Amino acid sequence: MAYSLEVINRMKRVEGQLKGVIRMMEEEKDCKDIITQMSAVRSALDRATALVVAQNLVSCIHDHQNSGQKREDVIEEAVQLLVKSR
Repeated sequence: MAYSLEVINRMKRVEGQLKGVIRMMEEEKDCKDIITQMSAVRSALDRATALVVAQNLVSCIHDHQNSGQKREDVIEEAVQLLVKSR
């Protein structure tokens, strides 16, 4: 599956946020500030995950006729991916 530039850019932002958290830890910043940033990283990663699953679902539904897989099975698989990511 080809990933959109939007998803790739989101992941690069997550990477930058995570590096920022590590830097904060190395600089021994306040725990509350670090936890706040870690929460922001998790939220950004969750949004990126949802976007990847959504794009995959669209692609799979489009291609499901060629694969012989039922549309309901494709949707169920996408839902399971979302559940697994939590």
